Amino acid sequence: MNVKFYAPQWGNTLPFDTFCENVKSAGYNGVELALPFDEKGKEEILKTVEKHGLEIIGQYWQSLEKDLELHAENYEKYLRNLISAKPVLINCQTGKDYYTFEQNKRLFDLAAKLSEESGIEIIHETHRNKSLYAAHVTQDYLTKLPDLRICLDISHWCNVHESLLEDQQEAVELAISRAHHIHSRVGFQEGPQINDPRAPEWTEILETHLNWWDRVAESHRKAGRTMTITTEFGPALYMPVMPYTQTPLANQWDVNVFMLDLLKKRYLS
Repeated sequence: MNVKFYAPQWGNTLPFDTFCENVKSAGYNGVELALPFDEKGKEEILKTVEKHGLEIIGQYWQSLEKDLELHAENYEKYLRNLISAKPVLINCQTGKDYYTFEQNKRLFDLAAKLSEESGIEIIHETHRNKSLYAAHVTQDYLTKLPDLRICLDISHWCNVHESLLEDQQEAVELAISRAHHIHSRVGFQEGPQINDPRAPEWTEILETHLNWWDRVAESHRKAGRTMTITTEFGPALYMPVMPYTQTPLANQWDVNVFMLDLLKKRYLS
């Protein structure tokens, strides 16, 4: 099967050209990132990505407005800005956890309209604080909206439900069947990100996530689809830190490259 890997721009503190050089050298296919509205800044980013032979996945995370009218207006602006860059796909942290089904559906419908107009796939991330913040809530959306496709970041659900979802198998299976993209961060019962997936104390939890991702991979293989994965371990304070100094307990870049190599070996060898 064909699998492509993307590095998160989130957390990068290097000059963007240096970052892209490192992304290419590590063996990624591209970068997942948000884009500025400033045309000059956006053009510089896209030229740098092209220079290094990388692809982009557009990322929308700015679902901050409480007022639905303003929220929907800005949602469309951000999506059109990402569409203009012709990304591989657009991944959205859509809506709010306190919006009603119909309010969030309005945003899903808007994204579907823009996707149909542009020919660019727009999917919706399972993320805390957003519409798809919990397994059972997402199950309801996916059941009622059969065309809805998601980015599966199941680490959030482990945190939300304070479990490894042992009692939510139907919801998990439905989400796996609709997953068109993965964020391969590893969460646990008390947080959305373990401190270091290389540490032996996390073996069981890492294996649980790998088994979930394996089922997404199998679904893609059967459908003949390219599987896309962003290794999205985040910086502090997603990355746990030491008290007082706020020193991260692991290096974000090193952890993500470890996940890249692990998943490449698992799915491409």
